[in-house]
Amino acid sequence: MSNIVPFSDIESMGKVAAQSKLFGFKTPEEAMSIMLLCQAENMHPAVAMRDYHVIQGRPALKADAMLARFQAAGGSVNWKVYTNDEVTGVFSHPQGGSLEVTWTLAQAKSIGIANKDNWRNYPRAMLRARCLSEGIRSVYPGCVVGVYTPEEVQDFEPPKQSKPVDMGVAERVDVEEIVEEKPDGAFKLWVPGSDKPHSSYYTEDEWIAGYAALIARIAASGKVTEEQKVDKYKGLEQANKAVVEAFDSFHRVKLKGEIVKAGGHVSPKPSASLSEMDSLQSDPEFSST
Repeated sequence: MSNIVPFSDIESMGKVAAQSKLFGFKTPEEAMSIMLLCQAENMHPAVAMRDYHVIQGRPALKADAMLARFQAAGGSVNWKVYTNDEVTGVFSHPQGGSLEVTWTLAQAKSIGIANKDNWRNYPRAMLRARCLSEGIRSVYPGCVVGVYTPEEVQDFEPPKQSKPVDMGVAERVDVEEIVEEKPDGAFKLWVPGSDKPHSSYYTEDEWIAGYAALIARIAASGKVTEEQKVDKYKGLEQANKAVVEAFDSFHRVKLKGEIVKAGGHVSPKPSASLSEMDSLQSDPEFSST
């Protein structure tokens, strides 16, 4: 039986999952992303609601689902110690051998993650989840690649929110509400008049999406004229010229397409300067009599 579900059906399921507020999905897009991941792994998209949570913006595979995948792939776990102070399990798999993993409450306290309510109220469950994630990831990582348990994600440090760059009155309408997303990324996004990057990203695709968001903000603004918008498009283009020149041809073409979709112009021409406007007004052909 095929698990391929039409995208329109996944979209409908994503809306239901988000609106129900039962599975930790804040938006339909979050739910749809996990559903598409499940479908790529040859599972029905509805498995996303059963096996995943989204915590702090990260997909998290429930510990029980992680163990079920491990066992379905031929792995086994032998619990040697299972208390509120220590959990120890021996993880075995034909392709990965055996490994004994121990997590203790003292260990959790020493690294500063045992001061939250979930650790104080459910220490054994938290230790078990840590054991499962470490043991399965070490012995047979193929069934948990790229995901963590909700208990692990809850212990991650929340991302630091960077303050938006104040571009002044002329630019504030365009960029003040754009949130800086990946402060440690290699691809910097610049705005005119600033000596610090407005935001930065890890990949070209993320950078292109951030650039297109700025273009869309300018295009939607009702506070500037069309000529001023063209100047702003050109200013962004010039400020990011070095970044774009480092792109390969595929991403340059993609950038142009995203700019057009966002409502901007590719390689826009700047509008007439004030001096040019003055010369036009003084030209007898355009002056009033």
